[in-house]
Amino acid sequence: MDITPLDEPRVPNALALLTDLGLPAEEAVVLHASNTLTLRLRPADVVARIAPRDRAGDLAVELERAEALQAVGAPVGPPDPRLAPTVHLRGEHAITLWEHLPARDREEMPPAEFADSLAALHTGMRALDLPVPPLADRVGHALDLLRDPERTPALAAAARSLLQETLARLAERAATGGPQQILHGEPHPGNVLDTPSGPRFIDLETFCRGPVEFDLAHAPAEVAAHYPGHDPALLEDCRTLSLAIATTWRFDRQDTFPDGRAIGEAWLTEVRARVEE
Repeated sequence: MDITPLDEPRVPNALALLTDLGLPAEEAVVLHASNTLTLRLRPADVVARIAPRDRAGDLAVELERAEALQAVGAPVGPPDPRLAPTVHLRGEHAITLWEHLPARDREEMPPAEFADSLAALHTGMRALDLPVPPLADRVGHALDLLRDPERTPALAAAARSLLQETLARLAERAATGGPQQILHGEPHPGNVLDTPSGPRFIDLETFCRGPVEFDLAHAPAEVAAHYPGHDPALLEDCRTLSLAIATTWRFDRQDTFPDGRAIGEAWLTEVRARVEE
């Protein structure tokens, strides 16, 4: 974690907001840097998620989902209980404020614990009636990239065809291969906090509707053995599907993922190997 310099324009906005709300704010520590910047603001110990102002609606949806899941006892990271759960508009930025949860002192979460928490999250999600796009929409966005060589110029024709065929085939498999429900969409270890009170899922912007195997595909491989009632064959197809989607993003000429092109090439090789098995 790095202390964020005050000349980063999003930082003074977040610190000033917290001060205006009556909580002490002297420094910011980067927890995750992307289009949505996530900071730990100290000494109040508040987590701020900061996005461009035109994404205020996305942040509002994330808050709504967190509150709904909290209400049914699902294991998610909550908004800060000291403050009203709302999207704050400050200049060009939209900001939401979340409770900072301490981490457990261990190297990794046991697979059984990860699986139990993911199953509990899915149980909570089945109790909700929220508007959530189907997984097919996410696949459609990837296919749109592949249909436009100007947006994905580094992809060779054979690789483009491989990804298109894989996405189309496995999207249909995911849509018909098992019960459809609300999913987290990307419950990889980076989106799970290992807290003393148990795992808590964060980054709730990525919800989609599909089979639980698609979520399970993002977890470490050892987790599946502890997740009840999943379809192993569908899980393998969902692992290939999620890898093909992520690979496509890495070839988007506007992608800002660190070392994205090299990672994309490595993932493309893995997709090819999985398809040819």
